[in-house]
Amino acid sequence: MPTAREALLDAARRALADRPWHAVRMVDVAALADVSRQTLYNEFGTRGGLAEALQRRAADGYLAGVDRALTAPVPDRPAAVALWTLRAARQDALVRALLTGHWAEGLPRPGSRGRPGGRPSPRPEELLALVRDRMAAASPGVAAGRCEIVLRLALSCVIAPVPGDDAADSRALRLVREAVRPVIRERV
Repeated sequence: MPTAREALLDAARRALADRPWHAVRMVDVAALADVSRQTLYNEFGTRGGLAEALQRRAADGYLAGVDRALTAPVPDRPAAVALWTLRAARQDALVRALLTGHWAEGLPRPGSRGRPGGRPSPRPEELLALVRDRMAAASPGVAAGRCEIVLRLALSCVIAPVPGDDAADSRALRLVREAVRPVIRERV
C-alpha cells in the first residue's frame, strides 16, 4: 500500500494530467488521494513544496531509468542511455522540462520552494553532469566528454524533434546510434 506521500504525488500527477498546474487545487489533490488537506500540508508544507516534490520524483524516476540503461552490454550503454532519455522526455513533460529547462505552460515551475531543507529538483546542467558521470563510470574506456556528446545529441532530438519521429526505434534513435558507434569503437 502506498504511503500518504506517494498517494498524494500520484494524485497530483493525475490532477496535472487533467488541467494546468495553476488550476490544480490542494483540496482536489487531497480528495484524489483520499486524505485530508492537513495531511497534504503536513507532507509538503505548501503548494510550492508539492511542486518541488513532483519535480524531484520525475528527476529520480529518470535517473533510475538511466541506471537501468547502464546495465546494457558495455558498447551499447551510451546508446541505451540516449534511448531512455528520448523515451522518458517524450512520455513525461516534467522530465522533458527538467532536461531542457523549458517549462511548458501548465507545468509546476521550479523556484517556489516548499519546506526548508527540501530537496530541490536538479537544474538541467546538474542533471546532465549526473548522467554523464554515471555513463562514464559504467562505460570503461569511454571518456566522460564522449558520454556528454551522446547525451547532448539525444537532448537535441528532444528539443528539436526529428520530423515524423514517433516509433520506438525512431529516426532520432538511429541518428544517435550512428553517431555513437564510431565513438564506442574508437575507445573499446
